[in-house]
Amino acid sequence: MVTAASFSPSAHDPSLFVHTSPRGRTLLLLYVDDMIITGDDFEYIAFVKARLPEQFLMTDLGPLRYFLGIEVSSTSDGFYISQEKYIQDLLARAALGDERSVETPMELNVQLRASDGDPLSDPTRYRHLVGSLVYLAITRPNISYHVHILSQFVSAPTSVHYSHLLRVLRYLRGTNTRRLFFPYSSSLQLQAYSDATWASDPSDRRSLSTYCVFLGGSLIA
Repeated sequence: MVTAASFSPSAHDPSLFVHTSPRGRTLLLLYVDDMIITGDDFEYIAFVKARLPEQFLMTDLGPLRYFLGIEVSSTSDGFYISQEKYIQDLLARAALGDERSVETPMELNVQLRASDGDPLSDPTRYRHLVGSLVYLAITRPNISYHVHILSQFVSAPTSVHYSHLLRVLRYLRGTNTRRLFFPYSSSLQLQAYSDATWASDPSDRRSLSTYCVFLGGSLIA
């Protein structure tokens, strides 16, 4: 259908298809049976939406509000994306057993090692929670570094690693309403910054590289 409608697959994302015309650009993002259609060629968007039901049994849910666990809300100044419900579901699965929250996702200058603590008898929950946090970092890039550290130990997590994982979850409990804001007035200029330590890993003395990417004034990675 997407090729018949003159969409071209994106070179950067196999689930993204692009149609360009003199009127503008139409983007179609597809994941299994969920789809987003957007762009500035409103005439072509209406054409595609009219053609799709001829080929597939589908429902038009209107303006984008929820997609794959990501919540979207619009205002007169821009739009917000968040994963508040996703966080609530994650906390429910984690079953923390208390209502505490913390101010930061990880203590300063923590250096975790593979040998810290006792091995978990069943690492399944640790792996599941870390994998969920990786996806959560889409709208909460401020936890990306901490999730990166914790993901280094998914093959053989210990009680110490798990305690630091629970701290990240308690931080999210206290900040679950935070959102990313993309103002309409923002430029579409990408800016990237990077830094690196020198031989900072306590296990193998490797350096740690870091980066952040902004779209206009909004942190996206």
